[in-house]
Amino acid sequence: MRTKVLTVEVPAPLADQIGRLAVRQDRSQDAVVGEALAAWADREERLRTLTLEGLADVDAGRLVEQADMEAWADSLDSETSSR
Repeated sequence: MRTKVLTVEVPAPLADQIGRLAVRQDRSQDAVVGEALAAWADREERLRTLTLEGLADVDAGRLVEQADMEAWADSLDSETSSR
């Protein structure tokens, strides 16, 4: 896979923590940071997708009334929840 170098400044305590984690896992700091960035990017893309899906539901009129949602949430405390 093609790679690209990014330069970033982080607080010293975070850099130290990343260094300790890398040593504990017998991995390079680059690998640890790369994995963390990949997870962050994946999460952000997923959140964007979910937001767009939610907005499409609103546009299509697929909504739940507030009172219905509150009743459902309240039912979760009961022994016979209406899931």
